[in-house]
Parts: sequence; structure tokens; C-alpha cells
Amino acid sequence: MNSGRVVRRAIAPAIFAASTLIAPAECWPQSDWKAPADARTVKNPLKGIGDAKNAIATSCAACHGASGRGDGVASAALQPKPLDWSSPAVQSDTDGELFWKITNGRGAMPAWKQLPETERWQIVNYIRTLKK
Repeated sequence: MNSGRVVRRAIAPAIFAASTLIAPAECWPQSDWKAPADARTVKNPLKGIGDAKNAIATSCAACHGASGRGDGVASAALQPKPLDWSSPAVQSDTDGELFWKITNGRGAMPAWKQLPETERWQIVNYIRTLKK
């Protein structure tokens, strides 16, 4: 019985993302997703990625893909498409902006406030490892 719960927990983000009503891309272009000005200056208190790969596998990979390229199994159904974390659009955000976006979400991107703050910062640090 526990294996059923594990499977449901692992696919829940994909189901949520695929079933969310999403505004057309022209209504919400990816390049217009700006964090508030005060998020820009928030400093990352952590070094290293810790257990970010597990958090990403559970919470992010369905949309962003296992390698963060925006090619997860749910990405085909999403508009706008999940961003490639190695792209200049993502890498140009400050750590504080990325943390704010992970925390608050938008459209098909759910808010991940339920993840511990440490995990969210570790995900930011992992995203930084993907810079081209």
C-alpha cells in the first residue's frame, strides 16, 4: 500500500501542472515573469546543492525534466513551456529572484512554499550548476 502513496506523490506535480488552467502564451510570455524588486537583493544563505536532486526529482522534473532543460513528461501539455534552467533567461535572475519564483510560482508553475526554505535554496544552487 505504501508504494501506491509514493507513486501518487511522485506524479502529483505532473498531474497538477497538466490539469491547471493555463493562460495562452501570448497572455503571459515567459520573459515577462519578474520577481518584485526586493527579491533581487535577497542573498542566498547556503552553499552547495545538498539533497536538491531528490527534491527536483519529486517536485520539478515532471515539467522541467531530469536535467532541468524544460523537457519533462508534462511539458508537452504546458503553455508556456517550462524554462530550460541553463538558459540565459533563467541564469540572469539573481538567486533571490529564483528563490522567489520557486516559492511563489505562476500559472502552471505551482508555488513550492511547502518545501523547506533550505531545499528551495539548494534548488537555486543546483540551477546555478547548469549555467552554460
